[in-house]
This record gives sequence, structure tokens and C-alpha cells, in this order.
Amino acid sequence: MRSVLLVVHTGRSDIRDLARHVISRLSTFGFEVRIKPAECADLLRDIDGDDLGNVTVIDGSDGAKGAEVALVLGGDGTFLRAAEDAREAGIPLLGVNLGHVGFLAETELDGLDATVTAIVEGRYEIEERFSLRITAMLDGLVIGEDWALNEASIEKSSREKLLEVEVSVDDRPLLRFGCDGVICATPTGSTAYAFSVGGPIVWPDVEAMLVVPNAAHALFQRPLVVAPNSQIGINLIGTEHAGVLSCDGRRSLDLPPGSRLRIERSKQTVTIARPHPTPFGERLVAKFQLPVRGFRDGSPNSPRK
Repeated sequence: MRSVLLVVHTGRSDIRDLARHVISRLSTFGFEVRIKPAECADLLRDIDGDDLGNVTVIDGSDGAKGAEVALVLGGDGTFLRAAEDAREAGIPLLGVNLGHVGFLAETELDGLDATVTAIVEGRYEIEERFSLRITAMLDGLVIGEDWALNEASIEKSSREKLLEVEVSVDDRPLLRFGCDGVICATPTGSTAYAFSVGGPIVWPDVEAMLVVPNAAHALFQRPLVVAPNSQIGINLIGTEHAGVLSCDGRRSLDLPPGSRLRIERSKQTVTIARPHPTPFGERLVAKFQLPVRGFRDGSPNSPRK
């Protein structure tokens, strides 16, 4: 039996209704729809379970293995939640944006039925996105390891104090400053937290890592674009300045003073299914509502050809 992992933002009744519609359609085509227990309980609310279609309740990433795709109904937060199971299971993510900007999603609400049809027909391209591997150490001992699709953010743990950091690339000292934090992002995450604090937008097929200071007290506080095979080091200086590591805004780790972070490209990628590929530039225009009207269409404001 063909299977789809369905990940839903069940906090909104309209999205729950859409999820039931998707389950019904996929079941009609003979698909098994796999859902986490909490989401299934929300979808069963106020309806007869027999009307929900061919649903299997799973627990953890092991239950996602063998599915053809992870279909995500929600915003970027729901997409990043789904990525945790999809990455471990080795299945591609396909997002339908039902949130605000929804940069990680492949399609919008009006393309939902076409997206389901594309899944049924197996008509989509697979795009690989690299992720980050983060290792936290203290006195030479590993105190935590994690990964991120969007970004690893090192932030101060106290509002009253600056975080003092040293930044190195490939074990070569580069910067030292006080700041609210430092963001290390992938091209996929360049349109998220890194962008909000002044980082550049990077096309997803560019292989690079970003280092973006957040409110740094330094003359040189520009974002850096680092080679994908480089290793970024971030040291928390002194004995008083503790920090917090946040990965994709979902998983956090307390960093004692003196901690050192090593951030590098992970060997494990995240795959995204794209049934209706749209050039990234067009997605930028649509998501940010960029003022390109009249561009090269012969109007007086158009640039010369």
C-alpha cells in the first residue's frame, strides 16, 4: 500500500477541515495516511472516526519510514516540525502554506488539490537541501549535539548582559564582539531569522553557510558567507556570560560560560518534493510582494533594454 505522512497544524479549525479533505482524497486513491497520535486526536474531534479514511497512527520517525512523502499543512513552524521525522525517515517534505509567509512551503492553498494529484501520480521533483551539524563543548567535552535545516542561533541567556563571543572560521580567529547573539544559517534558512537581523538572501542551490551577528557592538558586524566545507567556531568568552543554543527555533540547549560551538555542514541532507517548481526569484517576489510591476514591460519606469 502506498503511504503518505501527514503533518498538520491542528490549532486551527480550517486547517483541520482541509486535513480531513486531504485524507479523504488520498484514501480514495488507496493511500495509507500516517498521522501522529496528538494530531489524529485533534482531527477526530467532533466527527466519526470511520469518516476519516484510511489512517494509521504512528509514533516517532520510525513510523514515517516507507512513506512516499511528508505532506505538511501549515506554516514554516509546522514544516520544521515535520522535518525532524522526515529527515530521520529519509522521505521528502512537501509543504502547503497555510501560515503567513511560508517560505519553506512548495504550494499555496489554491494549489492543494493539484498537489494531492501530483502525489498520486508521482509527479514531482526532489530537491536536496543541506543541513547544519552543531556540536557544543565545554572544557574539551561534548555537552550536546544537534542539527538544523534553517539556522543555529546562539543567544544571550540574560536580557541585562551582552553575550561576549569569539568567531573563528577553520580554526582561524576572525571576530570578537559583544552581541545579543550570532546566527549561523543555511541558504534554506537565509529568508528566516538570519534575514530578519540583516543577513543576505541566498538562493537555495548555492552551497554556503551564513554567519550573521545579531545587534553586535562592533565596527565590523557584517554578515559573512562561508564556504560549505568550512567549520565555524563560536566561543562564549569569560566566566559570567552564559548563552542558549536554539536549532530551528524548536530545540534548545543551555550553554554555560566558556562553551565552544562547532558548526559545520551535516552529511545528512533534507529533501523537498516540488510538484510545481517555481524559480526562486519569482517566489521572492510573491512572498515579499516586491514592487516589480512595470519592470521591462514598456512603461516609463522600466529600465532600458
